[in-house]
Amino acid sequence: MIILTKLNDQSFTLNALYIEQVQAFPDTTVTLTNGKKIVVKETEQELYQKITEFYKQIGLTSLVSKHYDSNEEV
Repeated sequence: MIILTKLNDQSFTLNALYIEQVQAFPDTTVTLTNGKKIVVKETEQELYQKITEFYKQIGLTSLVSKHYDSNEEV
């Protein structure tokens, strides 16, 4: 889970596994897998860092890295 801030300064927690896409319009907009869009104060780079840290915490980063490493050897 990652903590984000809406434009009205309210913070909320989001399960990063449901993030489909992040764009800056210039406001950072998070599109979820269900199609819902959330505009947040964090930049794309800040979101990337938060998502990466969350993936590390749940062990997903190491699995993705191992998958890519095994494909490179083929």
